[in-house]
Amino acid sequence: MTNVLSIVSYPFLPAKMGGQKGIALFYKYFGQKVNLTVAGVKENHGHFAANYKLVKLFGKSGLRYINLFYFFSLQKIIKENKIEWLLLEHPYYGWLALLLKYFCKVKLIAKSHNIEALRFKSVGKWWWGILWHYERLVFKYADLAFFITEEDRRFAMDNYKLSYKKCFVITYGTERAAAPDEGAIKTARETIKQLYQLNDEKIFLFNGTLSYPPNLDAVKVITSIINETLLGSKTFKYKIIICGKGLPAAINNLEAYTGKNIIYAGFVEDIDVYFKAADVFLNPVIEGGGIKTKLVEALGQNLNVVTTQSGAIGVPQETTGNKMKIIKDGDWAAFAEALLAGFEAQQTSPVFFEHFNWGNIAEKAEVILEAYEKESSKPI
Repeated sequence: MTNVLSIVSYPFLPAKMGGQKGIALFYKYFGQKVNLTVAGVKENHGHFAANYKLVKLFGKSGLRYINLFYFFSLQKIIKENKIEWLLLEHPYYGWLALLLKYFCKVKLIAKSHNIEALRFKSVGKWWWGILWHYERLVFKYADLAFFITEEDRRFAMDNYKLSYKKCFVITYGTERAAAPDEGAIKTARETIKQLYQLNDEKIFLFNGTLSYPPNLDAVKVITSIINETLLGSKTFKYKIIICGKGLPAAINNLEAYTGKNIIYAGFVEDIDVYFKAADVFLNPVIEGGGIKTKLVEALGQNLNVVTTQSGAIGVPQETTGNKMKIIKDGDWAAFAEALLAGFEAQQTSPVFFEHFNWGNIAEKAEVILEAYEKESSKPI
């Protein structure tokens, strides 16, 4: 088996948020295909690591990003484990990965969760241009580049001038291989109805880290625009459940929503129950970049989705059938109308699970590495 060392510069175990799950679950399945060692921060809880060896190396100080001494620790790991490939999550340790690539004679994979420079530009960070050049440099000198969406892959090829031969899509996924059965959905729905004393209302769901500006903006749109439109339909019975931690105190006033069909559930331990119980997942996100992980999770639980165009990036419509309605960014009247119109009953397609199942995603990554090895071993 191929020996791979991954570098993750922030806590991801236990995996609670989408980005953390994207790392932990990919490694869980990728670790079945390769001999995987992960160098992470000391804050990680090692008992959550599955199918790979976790080395707690990096400190929690922001200075860890410029600590040259980590080179020697990683060099030792590379020698002891006969590492052939270095997998870099995010570009921030790009300088360190490039030093290891050239001095330790390993091949480098730069793995992107989104185009980081564009993500920070979208939330108004002045230094995004500096990151753009740094990110471009890391991808340029990597042997392979993994992107989370086709849109990101094409952007990088066009703007970072990368060869298509080294750029691949390794998306976010789901552990499910098929939609949950009707019994599981019924049980979840009864649980949520009992918890919030619901009757026959339609259940709309939004979930995300609410301290993240794009998600917070989506909550404001839901509560102040979409919900107000729905309230105009006097006969339409519904409740909107908003899950996620970090809602700022300025809008965390539940009394303001009394009688307005909004339920703020906060952080919930088992979001899958909410996905199964809901009728429609709301995704009015128009910023942030990358794939919206909660969209993949919702569809994997057989949940219908109404989303903006930007929010649907990375989820090919041919994999979702009629389960996902895509609305033009900012057209909130059409967004609300799609909720009022409802969906025809159907299961999430097997095509979706073929594309987004974590086992298939990990196998694709393994095949890419094998093909590169085979091609590079050919005589010139």
